[in-house]
Amino acid sequence: MTVTTMLHNLGSINLDHVYRVPHLVAPGETLASREYRVGLGGKGANQSLAMALAGGEVAHWGRLGRQDAWAREILARAGVDVSSLALVDEPSGHAIIQVDDLGENAILLFAGANHGFQPEAIEASLDTTRPGDWLLAQNECNGLVEIMEGAHRRGVSIAFNPAPMTDSVASLPLTHCRLLFVNRSEAARLGDVEPSASAETLLDALAAKLTDVETVLTLGGEGAWYQHGSERFHQAALAVEPVDTTGAGDTFIGYYLAALQAGLPVPDCLARATMAAALCVQHPGAADSIPRRDTVESLLAKHRPPS
Repeated sequence: MTVTTMLHNLGSINLDHVYRVPHLVAPGETLASREYRVGLGGKGANQSLAMALAGGEVAHWGRLGRQDAWAREILARAGVDVSSLALVDEPSGHAIIQVDDLGENAILLFAGANHGFQPEAIEASLDTTRPGDWLLAQNECNGLVEIMEGAHRRGVSIAFNPAPMTDSVASLPLTHCRLLFVNRSEAARLGDVEPSASAETLLDALAAKLTDVETVLTLGGEGAWYQHGSERFHQAALAVEPVDTTGAGDTFIGYYLAALQAGLPVPDCLARATMAAALCVQHPGAADSIPRRDTVESLLAKHRPPS
């Protein structure tokens, strides 16, 4: 794939502490874990890693505790530009993740260094961009208003994933975004509709509030939708048995943006992202479960209709 623009990711970096449990722990319950591991995580780091593994060009703007420099090296080895990733004398962000026997997860986040971005550092990072570049952000870092407004002034296209969803998202300049990635619950909160609503209802609600913003709605086993104005595309999900859904949404976003960066049409972006997510959920972990480009392309070829 030929890359035409650079993507800059103001992204969280977490250490993931993952516990395998028979079911997600209930309030007041003490539950024994069958397995424990620690690895690289954070929505920002996962999305940068996925984009690099998909063949994209991505620079990660992040903050990581100095004692956890090994996580920086994982990103660098995958092809992520980490020259703007700062090692700081603060605790890194981390997540406590439960994964049950059905592959579902529950996550507790500690922001740590991810909430230490200062306005002058944001401006310095934005000064490295060029008009036509992309900025990717999630809701695990501070400084989102400043980064969105600064990118908008510089003619940089903004992709935003409002996860984890909070009330503060409504106060962000979302109309500056070119592309919004949301799951069912995020779409419902933004659109002020019930989470059980149909995909069409969720998309209608988002279109009414964010008229000019392209939207990608991910629905797990129900596939994914793209919407912009009167244009809509649906991509069915690949039927698989999930082992661990952690990181599937991040894998989808990274692969979608890599395909978009390479100039592929939206249906192809959706297809690549959906296949990558299907591969991801069949393996445990977040960063460790993100597939490589050749694996995704082999699966695409297998499921491509005969010409």
